[in-house]
This record gives sequence, C-alpha cells and structure tokens, in this order.
Amino acid sequence: MNKKQRNLLIASIALINAGGIASCSKPAANSTSTIPVEAGVSEELATYRKQVLSQIAYDINLTIPEQKQQPIQASETITFHLADNSKPLQLDFKEQPDHLKQVWVNGKPVEARIEEEHIILPAAHLKKGQNEVKVEFIAGDLSLNRNADYLYTLLVPDRARTVMPVFDQPNLKATFKLTLTLPKEWNALANGTLQDSTVNGQVKTYTFATSDTIPTYLFSFAAGKFKHVQRDMSGTTMHFYHRETDASKLEESLDPIFNIHRDALTFLEDYTKIPYPFQKFDFVAIPDFQYGGMEHVGAIQYKASSLFLDEGATKDQKISRSNLIAHETAHMWFGDLVTMQWFNDVWMKEVFANFMADKITQVALEDSNFDMKFLVDHFPAAYSIDRTTGANPIRQPLDNLNNAGSLYGSIIYHKAPIMMRQLERLMGEEAFKQGLQEYLKKYAYQNATWPDLIQILDARTSADLQQWNQVWVNEPGRPVFSYDMQSAGGKIESLRIKQRGEDGSSRVWPQFFEIALVYPNRIEELTVDMTQSEVILDEAAGKEKPQFILFNSSGQGYGVFPVEQAMLQQLYKLENPVQRASAYINLFENMLNGREITPMQLLSFYQNGLTQEQEELNIKLMTGQLSEIYWQLLTPAQRQAYATQLEQSIWQSMQQQKSANVKKLLFKTFQSITLSQQAQDKLYAIWKDKKAPAGVKLNEDDYTSLALALAVRDYKADNILQQQLTRIQNPDRKKRLEFLMPALSADVQVRDAFFASLAEAENREKESWVGSALGYLHHPLRARTSEKYLPQSLELLEEIQQTGDIFFPFNWLSATFDSYQSPEAAKVVRDFLAAHPNYNPKLKAKILQAADGLFRAEKLVERKQAGS
Repeated sequence: MNKKQRNLLIASIALINAGGIASCSKPAANSTSTIPVEAGVSEELATYRKQVLSQIAYDINLTIPEQKQQPIQASETITFHLADNSKPLQLDFKEQPDHLKQVWVNGKPVEARIEEEHIILPAAHLKKGQNEVKVEFIAGDLSLNRNADYLYTLLVPDRARTVMPVFDQPNLKATFKLTLTLPKEWNALANGTLQDSTVNGQVKTYTFATSDTIPTYLFSFAAGKFKHVQRDMSGTTMHFYHRETDASKLEESLDPIFNIHRDALTFLEDYTKIPYPFQKFDFVAIPDFQYGGMEHVGAIQYKASSLFLDEGATKDQKISRSNLIAHETAHMWFGDLVTMQWFNDVWMKEVFANFMADKITQVALEDSNFDMKFLVDHFPAAYSIDRTTGANPIRQPLDNLNNAGSLYGSIIYHKAPIMMRQLERLMGEEAFKQGLQEYLKKYAYQNATWPDLIQILDARTSADLQQWNQVWVNEPGRPVFSYDMQSAGGKIESLRIKQRGEDGSSRVWPQFFEIALVYPNRIEELTVDMTQSEVILDEAAGKEKPQFILFNSSGQGYGVFPVEQAMLQQLYKLENPVQRASAYINLFENMLNGREITPMQLLSFYQNGLTQEQEELNIKLMTGQLSEIYWQLLTPAQRQAYATQLEQSIWQSMQQQKSANVKKLLFKTFQSITLSQQAQDKLYAIWKDKKAPAGVKLNEDDYTSLALALAVRDYKADNILQQQLTRIQNPDRKKRLEFLMPALSADVQVRDAFFASLAEAENREKESWVGSALGYLHHPLRARTSEKYLPQSLELLEEIQQTGDIFFPFNWLSATFDSYQSPEAAKVVRDFLAAHPNYNPKLKAKILQAADGLFRAEKLVERKQAGS
C-alpha cells in the first residue's frame, strides 16, 4: 500500500474511530425518532445534540449561605441556537426532584420534572434558531465540595450536571457568565475576570465577566476564606488564592510558584507558536484537593500540599511541584484550547500535559535530569497497571459519560507519555513539533479526535503509524524481551533479540531502545530498532563478549527486559544514574514475574546499596521497592526476624549519606519499616522532643506522619495523636488528623465503627483523607483485624463510582488491598468476581488492577514457603 492509499485509509479510520460523536459508526437519530431518556449522557444523545445545538451560553446566579448545611439557591438562563425543533430536547440535571423549582422555555412555563437525570424540554415550546431556557433550582452539592468556610467546584468529566442544568458533553462548548452572592468576608475566583463587587449587609455579590468558550467540565469557581496574592509576571497578571498559614512555607514557596507558572507559559507559547489563548491566568491552592491539580481556564486548582514546600523539601518534591504546575499550564493549550470530542480521548489532553510538563521542567529547573525523571516517574506507574489482568488500552471505548471517570488512571498518565516519546523519536523531534503546531492551529477553540491528530502526523513521516497505533494505543499490555548471544574466542558472533506479548501473544511493539554492553573498564551502548518480533543486532557482531548486557540502558524502551545475576555484582559501579534506575526497574519487574531474582535477593541487594547509591531519585526508587517487598512479599514471621537488621542498616545509611534530601528519604523509609521496640523508641524520642536526626529537616507534617506511624504500631505512650493535634496550627490540617484518628485507634471496635461510617457518602467527602485512613486501617500490622472489611469494601465500589471523583474508586481499592498477601484475602476478590459475572467491566478491571499485587504476593510467598 502506498502513502496515498494509506492516507485514504486513515481518513476512513478517523471516521470510524472518533468514538461515535463525529462518526458514522452509529446512525444519527432522524427527525421522526426520539432519543431514549436514560441516565447519564449516552453516545446517541451526545451525537444528536452536537448536530442540532450551537452558540450555547449560560448565565448563572448562585447564592451561597455561610452555613454549609443550608441549600444554595440558584437560577440560570441558557440561550442556544437549535437547528431542529422536531423532537424534545434533553437538558442534563442529576439531582433529586425537589431541587428543580421552575422551568421556562422561550418565556412559557413547562413542567419542572427530572426524568432519568434530565429535564425534558418539549418540542412544542422550542423553535428553530435562537432559544432561551430559564431555570430556578437548588444547586446540587455532590461536586460543590462544600466545607465550613470554603467550597470549590470539580466537574470533570460529567459532573457539571450534578450542580446545575447543562448540556454536559465536551464538544458542546459554551460561555459562562457567573454571579455569586457570598458571605461578606469570603473571596472568590472563576473562569471570567471579576467585573463587579457590591456589599449589602453581611453578604456581597461578585459579578464575573463572560468566560471564554469552554466545555462544561472546565466551568469552575472557588469561594471562601482565601488569602489573595497578586503579581505581574512578565506582563501577565496572576492572582493566587490560598489558605496556608505556615510562614516558612509561604516564604519558601511563593516565588517558585509564580516563577514556574511564568516559565511554563513562556515555554508553551514558544513551542506551540500560539500566545496564551484565554482572558486571564489565575490559580487557587485547596487543602486536601482530590487531584494534584485541575486545569480550569482562568481558575486552575491545585492541592495545597503539592505547592507549599518548606526549606526541608527534597529535590524530588521540588521537581514534582514544577511538573505539576507545568502540567496544568500545558492543559491551557492541550485540552482547553483544543478539546477532545468525546471522553474516550480524554487521554489525549493528559498525555500532552505530561509530555510537555517533562520538557518544561527540563529547562525550567536547574540540575534536573530529564531522562532520569521521565524514567522514574512514568515507567513503574505504567507497569503497575499494564502487568495486570485488568490492564486497559490507552484509548478505551465509552458508550455513556457516566462511565467516563473509570477511564482515568496510570495508563493514560504514564504509559501514554512513554508512547508519545517513542512517537516523537520515530518521527523526529522537529517534524513532531510541527505536527502538533498544525493540530493546535487547525482545531483551536474546537474539538478533535486522536485520529485527527494521527492524520496530521502521518503526513510528516514515512512510518506506518496505523500499525504502530494499533498495538501502542488501542491494545493493553507490554512486551517481554529475551535474547540469544552466540560467542566464540571471547567475541560476539551474533546477538538476537526477541519480543512477545506478556500475555503470550505474538504482538510487536515497534520501538527504539538502547542496550549497554558492560565491560570491566567501559560501557558500549547500542541502539535497537525493534520493529519486528525478532531482530539481529548486526552492530554487536565482532565486539568483545561483555560481563553482562544491560537492557533499556537509556530508559526509553517499554516492556519486561531480561536481567542476570552478574548485574548484582557490578550495578552500583555504573556511572550513569539513568542506567542504574533502568536496571532497578528491570530487576523489580522480573522479580514480580518470578524470574531470575527472588524478593529476598532484591531486598538484600537494595539494603547493601543504600550507601553506594547517591542519586536522590534512585534512592527514592530503591526505598519504595524495598518497602513494598518488605511489607508485601515477606511473611510476618520473616519480617519480624529481619526487621532489626534492616532497621540498623537503613539508619546507618542515613548517617553516612551526605545529601540532606537523601537523609530524609532514608529516615522516612526507616519510619515506614520500623518494627522492633528499640527502633520504635527511637522514633518516639524524635517525635516527643521534636528533635530530628542530624542532617534531617522535619516539618509539622513530618511530625504528624511520625505520630501516625507510632499510633498504627500501638506504641505504648499516652495520647500521641491527641498531643500532635495540639501542636498543629493550621485548621485544615487539624481537621484532617481528627478524621484519621479513629482509623488508628488501638480499640478494634472504634476502628470497626469508623469503617462502618464510610458506608455513608457524606463521610467520604474528603477523598484524600479517606484514602489515608484506609491505608492505616489496612496496614499489614492490622491485617488480622481488618481483613473482615474486604467484602463490604468491594460491595461499596459501585456506589463510590457514582458519588466519588474520578480517581476515588481505584484509590479506594488500592488503599484497601495493597497491604494484603494472604490466600484468604485473595479469595475474597475471586469470590466477589465469581458472584458478580455481569459486573461493570470497567470497575472489574479496576479491581483486577488493584488486587494484582495481592495475587502476586500470594504466589511469591507460597513459592518462598515451599522452597524453605
């Protein structure tokens, strides 16, 4: 097939693959058929509304009372152009019937009734051309995130309809004019600039200018007792709202927060050749925010703890903050300027945000190793899902937006950037950049699909992007590599490299990666162009036979790469930290697959290497894997027998390391794995006297974490958590600890009551708090008494998907199952899935993803016990 024929094929595939919204795969409803009224926003409904609706504008008025328990009275006017008035029109509103008060269509009252999460606008009251709908209602609380003295919206992916009546789909972009009536001492920000402010007694009214044209999931406001900081950054005025009270964090953080935003804007304007495309650029830091951040136009939201760091912050924390800010800023172009047609392509905005964030941090932060950060951030997280039987492809089908939240996860946030970097390498950096620039200009302020972008990129390369796209984007899983090296007389005669799917399939992942031939006095790195299931690396022939081959030495290849025992003797001598990081990841993945290295061997290897490894990100990687092996892959008896030796080794390593950041990482690891009474006493003395080990800087949050670690070990001291509560100055952090305390009680009945309380949705409102509480509730030291919670945890999952935000179902599952290794716990999962054969397939996949560690631990522990 020649290039012209392939382009014709691509155009056809673009129509087929667009997810239904811009496709002919599902026939559009004709003028005589009625769209079924069903919960959520179906593909069919979305397709029809996109055909008939345009020029949508919302004018919204909300009155927010000072008391959280009081309802928010609301009204709105919706105007739109309608191309066909032959059938009723569905307006989305997912709320209780009594929340809808009155509805007028073009000046005439209609029945105010909610049917399957929709308000039905009768055809008889609609007209071709311009229409106006007025609604009086009580705003829904589900996604308003109301707290005692602040609230904020979070409406992705289809949550705008839980607050107010809207046409809630991403390709019906609209403008929003917002008026908020608030308690007098509150501040607020929204998508549009603040136009007017009036005070009347104990309330004030903010009127915001009409927003830019945006999808409903990006409509946003935050209001409450926030402090306000304003700065002019190279011509861009930025407003920042926050609730931080720690003076040291404010002093250390405000300059970097504003500077990183400025640098990210500068980079993106240069890379895309498109000036910042919206009317303003403001942001707010929210305590215990559900995500790291959310890219609302003109009102970006961040988790406060990710932005505010003190002088004891590690290098990794600072890089992570830079990445987060760059990620949300990149969304202004990727996702906000050009938006996906349908949420099956939600991964597109996330992959480019992550991809650009990595590039921005590379140039914005001094001493940041781009390859190192990319490898450590993305590969373990992607592998953690892609190795499971519940693995999902990057691009997933979606028939109704009420399942859109389940599409999110580590595959779109971490595998997709790996895939995109491979695509950039395949095409060449300049051709790839030009393709993205064309894509952004062509679809600016509109919607686009992945096939739309592939078509643009394909015109700039001779490679077969469709074949490449099929295995990387449309299918889950990863390859497993093996090799055969023939040698004679100390020279390599041939080096053959093979790949197959981890599922046993013969699929091929076309990709580039490097291998390093490691010799006693040098390393020779060779590039592998792995476009077939088997390649012979001609360049290796005639070279001296190495001590061992380090696969994926540049950290860009994707899959399970071979390891060998000889690596363990030489690995810490490798000068390149990226090579060492790649080797650590390869070792861990092979260990989990039961190949070449055992958990105990790897644990011992890391223990011995904590003084030899100097790179902070590698220490973070090693200690994370060490803790996982220790808690999940050793039996309780083995753990107890090994604890003192490991504690002493980590403490000594901490004392020997010179970097303050590395010292702190090692101290946190010591805190995590502590079991012996002597080590616990040491932690208690540090907490009690607030005297950190030499060279380690601990802040209030660190001492709170230390108190929690002692409490979960039932340390015999009076009221540790209550004492810590009195030490905390920030009211938001105080409330968090108060929430966690019952989950850490030494009294089983108190813990039982706490878990029972989570059955009520109102007790799960602070999702990050719930996740932390579950981690302590299910800690391995509490497994004997907490395993009984597992069946109900699974039974609650469907409700949690309906009431929680996008990451909460998986976070709920992982916080619940991460600590278990027993056959009994594994049986709970298998029995649940067997008893629910028709379970929501996306939620079933989340269960299999979250329980994968449990299943592997069960096998590895059984194998270890059988071997002993």
